[in-house]
Amino acid sequence: MKMRLHEVAHARAGDKGDVSMISVIAYRDEDYTALAAILTTGIVAAAFADLGLTRVERFELPGLGALNFVLHGALRGGVTRSLALDAHGKTLSSSLLALEVEWPEATGAGSTPC
Repeated sequence: MKMRLHEVAHARAGDKGDVSMISVIAYRDEDYTALAAILTTGIVAAAFADLGLTRVERFELPGLGALNFVLHGALRGGVTRSLALDAHGKTLSSSLLALEVEWPEATGAGSTPC
């Protein structure tokens, strides 16, 4: 079933120099495995292809139910040098959460906790 990533996860973001870091955190522990299988470096790189990323790294934090993505070259020389209109961590994380993904129906995901 297709769904937007924000239905199963939230994000935290930060940036330093020319690097943006986005952590995608599953709302439910049981959704982490599917999230890790679906959200690859290739998917993230494709989502931000227009930024001209030089490299995407992924770090897995299963104890937190999170994936941390490091987007090299995302900020066009750095936040203080960028001419982009607020294309920094928080904006990028919101864009990533809007990504439509194919989610396995067996997980029962789709309703975010209150």
